[in-house]
Amino acid sequence: MPRRKAKRKEFENIRVKDVGSKGKGIANAPDGRIIFIDQAIPGDEVDVLTYKKRKAYYMAKTTYFHNRSRHRTTPRCVHFGTCGGCKWQHFEYEAQLYYKEKEVLENLKRIGKLDIKDSHPILGNEEIYFYRNKMEFSFSNKRWLTQDEINTEQEIENKTALGLHIPGMWDKVLDLKECHLQKEPSDDIRLQLKRFADEKSFTFFDPHEQTGLLRNVMIRTSRTGQVMVVMQFFNNEPDNIRQIMDFLRDTFPQIASLQYIINQKKNDSIYDQQVHLYYGCDHIIEKMQDLKFQIRPKSFYQTNSKQAEILYARLKELLNLKGDELVLDLYSGIGSIALSLAKDCKKVIGVEVIEDAVKDANKNAELNNIDNASFLKGETQDVLNEKLIKRNGRPDIIVVDPPREGLHKNVVKMIREIHPAKLAYVSCNSATQARDMEMLKDLYSIDHVQPVDMFPNTYHTENIVIATS
Repeated sequence: MPRRKAKRKEFENIRVKDVGSKGKGIANAPDGRIIFIDQAIPGDEVDVLTYKKRKAYYMAKTTYFHNRSRHRTTPRCVHFGTCGGCKWQHFEYEAQLYYKEKEVLENLKRIGKLDIKDSHPILGNEEIYFYRNKMEFSFSNKRWLTQDEINTEQEIENKTALGLHIPGMWDKVLDLKECHLQKEPSDDIRLQLKRFADEKSFTFFDPHEQTGLLRNVMIRTSRTGQVMVVMQFFNNEPDNIRQIMDFLRDTFPQIASLQYIINQKKNDSIYDQQVHLYYGCDHIIEKMQDLKFQIRPKSFYQTNSKQAEILYARLKELLNLKGDELVLDLYSGIGSIALSLAKDCKKVIGVEVIEDAVKDANKNAELNNIDNASFLKGETQDVLNEKLIKRNGRPDIIVVDPPREGLHKNVVKMIREIHPAKLAYVSCNSATQARDMEMLKDLYSIDHVQPVDMFPNTYHTENIVIATS
């Protein structure tokens, strides 16, 4: 039998007391369950309507405000509340930092059951808008309609979109009129590209039918002032592709790297796709302190360049390098952490699965005249073995900066076997970081915890844990 939908409940005069999963407000229901409330923040007093019920909690939306929290602020973006890009624009920044730091410490203590010697205050941003160096915008032939548009009796003729996905909906795209995440010329490129595509009647991607020419556009900017644009097409239409690429080249002379991909897979991932250089160079240059980094379409680099500089400087400071250490940097990307440490230690070895990233890392070492750093290609759980140790020596320090899902169980196992004197764990997900550190807590004590806010106006936080044996 089909599962019956739970009857929606209304609760009145609910006081929001905390922030929980994915930045939702937390309150208590009269029946003892927890309520997770969309776009509510601590201090709000609201009426809510539930839309999901579980044994221990409800999910709900606000229907009426009795009192608004003193931490509320006016969102800058016209798309706030519909777009998922900046879910905390209504939350004053100092309060954001407080709850981000609180979540990191609670995860480490509750999930990891860890004792922490020294917890440092979260490092915030000077700029809370226009801080991202990379954005990916999606095309759609059936854009998301707002409630106001649905309610109107007017016929909506143009339903194409170039923007960001509606939260939790892989096939729904909001057409953006503005975005406060990336500096110009990002907005200008997106808006002009959309206008040109509409004028020329180029087809936009349909994810259900798997048809259409225009699929995705990636825009990268750097502190050196360079711009990269990477178009992703679904249909291979050479004449139309040429028109689009020529338009971008001619309209935006500041583009230093113009590239494209023909991607006919089910998903937008480009790591297994061929990238074609159309104009300019196949990379742009980013600067961090006295280092230069070559960034290509498949490169992973922290999306907040200014704060990445602070993150890596703080990591090096907390590691307190003496100059004679062998450092193993796992999930090393294009070498940003490894190269920032190289001048203060004996040798750094990086391990990274993406071949282009390994090439970039070695090129970046050469670009910065660093000869004591090398990089190996392979899955970390496969490369991290006794053969690696015998060839290079037993590391004094292991640094890990894994994806959000955390460390593979075999990586944790090998860290236990290698048992370096220091372990530095950099993570954008303190929950999986806490889980992994719990499996190592019999070998290590937690000397330092340093949250760093890389993502203002969102609930995401980067965190450094320094552990010693």
